Amino acid sequence: MKTTWTGSVAWLLAVSAALALALAAPNDTSVMGQLPSFMARTLAQQTMAVPGGLPAERTLALITFRSSQRAHIDSWIQGLNLHADPSITWLRMPVLDDPGSTLARNAIETKLLRSYPADAERTRLMPVFTDRERFVRSAGLRGTDEVYAVVINRQGDVLARAEGAFDADKADKLRETLQPDRTQASSSPPAGASPRVK
Repeated sequence: MKTTWTGSVAWLLAVSAALALALAAPNDTSVMGQLPSFMARTLAQQTMAVPGGLPAERTLALITFRSSQRAHIDSWIQGLNLHADPSITWLRMPVLDDPGSTLARNAIETKLLRSYPADAERTRLMPVFTDRERFVRSAGLRGTDEVYAVVINRQGDVLARAEGAFDADKADKLRETLQPDRTQASSSPPAGASPRVK
């Protein structure tokens, strides 16, 4: 009888330990990051609540931190053929430290309007005025020295990301995650895809 009781206690402890480890282990989404919630406006003056108001369940966000990174983001736009591929919903998202006043934000937007004169560019360009370091930490990015191509859903979950200039292998991984037939209620990356495409 004592052996049965001891065996039951040992089994219960083992199950409890396994459950505790399963709950403590990070899931793919928490490892990848979470886009913070914010209100923003495209250069075409369309206001958007991010992430809930994103234009698709899965959106490709092309994130930059300084104007000198434009060429790397342009390489993603050209490499993924984004201007000609309607199957990918995407936004260009420069993340800027909030200057703290409407006047200063308007001055930055005016400068961006001069750099992006075409309506098609302005519709997809959404400057984000925020605390850049907090944004980087929350989204699970490594810093502001590189550009990022990030797949996010309407819950703000970072499902996949690539950093640096365009790379065909990285682009394939992003495309897998963006595919509509892979969209699920859960925010887990698709099976077989490697979401960390650094």
